[in-house]
Amino acid sequence: MNNLTILFSCVIALLLVFVWRVFDFVWLKPRKLEKSLRAQGLSGNSYRSLYGDFKQLVMMAEEAKTKPINLSDDIVHRTVPFFLETIKKYGKDCFIWLGPNPSVIILEPQIIKEVFLKNCVFQKPRTHPVAKFLVQGLVVSEGDEWTKR
Repeated sequence: MNNLTILFSCVIALLLVFVWRVFDFVWLKPRKLEKSLRAQGLSGNSYRSLYGDFKQLVMMAEEAKTKPINLSDDIVHRTVPFFLETIKKYGKDCFIWLGPNPSVIILEPQIIKEVFLKNCVFQKPRTHPVAKFLVQGLVVSEGDEWTKR
């Protein structure tokens, strides 16, 4: 009976660790990131668990596709309506939520230049090794190779 109790305790401990990690990934970490972004002067939608702004992004893209477009029309309103609406609502420097991960939108030329020049400070998210193998170019380049390209 003692071995069964130990096994049960281990299973419960592993389950608690798993639940904590999921809770941290889905709720605590995004809230902490949102607080940090707002402290830096960025604004955006509040975090909505798990999906973030995906539902609204997809809905606006689908709605834009239903409207007719002429050859002389500005295509930006049709291709990225959610981003345009976010920039109109929150300004040139803001953020959106792609799931539990925030994406920062920066349109100020000086800040963009600083990000490009300080590529060791502003690093891209890590890519999956298989994606690195399949995708080549600027997306997966790092450091000096990225600066050169």
